[in-house]
Amino acid sequence: MQADHFDQQKLLALAAEDVALAQLAHRQRTLPELAAVEAAQEAQRTLSDDVVRAETEVRDLDREQKRLEGDVDTVRQRAARDQSRIDSGSATPKEITGLQHELESLQRRQSDLEDQVLELMERREAADTALATAQGGLAGAQADQDAAEQRRDAALADIAQAMAQHRATRDEIAGAVSAPLLALYERIAKQTGGTGAAHLHAGRCEGCRIEFYGTELAAYRNADPHTVLRCENCGRILVRNAESGL
Repeated sequence: MQADHFDQQKLLALAAEDVALAQLAHRQRTLPELAAVEAAQEAQRTLSDDVVRAETEVRDLDREQKRLEGDVDTVRQRAARDQSRIDSGSATPKEITGLQHELESLQRRQSDLEDQVLELMERREAADTALATAQGGLAGAQADQDAAEQRRDAALADIAQAMAQHRATRDEIAGAVSAPLLALYERIAKQTGGTGAAHLHAGRCEGCRIEFYGTELAAYRNADPHTVLRCENCGRILVRNAESGL
């Protein structure tokens, strides 16, 4: 293939823009800010689970405390009824004896229930502390996530701006290259997954870093300036200039 020597020179600038765009795309995929956001989200999920568990514990303790307090009220009411019957003088001596035994049993039951209520109140206090700690941690995690997302968005915005500038420059350069040469460049770039041209510098292809010697280098040296040369190793267009070592 033949192409104007100066058109071929433009391919180096085109390749430089493609390299810059590839580097920006890689940076976009591997931003530390992305990992920071993911870590903050994971921390928030963990702390959200902690809050749910703590809230569940508080609700369960509340429910149990209400049940026990209800049992205490029931025992007190039964004891009050028994004491009222004794005080009324309407019960027989045998009934009074039975009521007194029941009162003693009810007093022991009430004491046991009240101890359980006190224990639950202590557990509730600890549960409240755990819930407050989890809620505070969750609020901090949300703040960390918000800050991480802001840093990520700022970094992505910078990359997007840089990519837009490089694409505009690339489009300008590509518009100045002849259509057949540009089509060849684009086809090779797709095949290599990178650039379609490389500088032949000091006898070496800057695309794959292979060095040329002997007859191969002589063939490049003797080629017409308008002949489009290809690297035998990577297939890229070899762009020659005064630094090519020919």
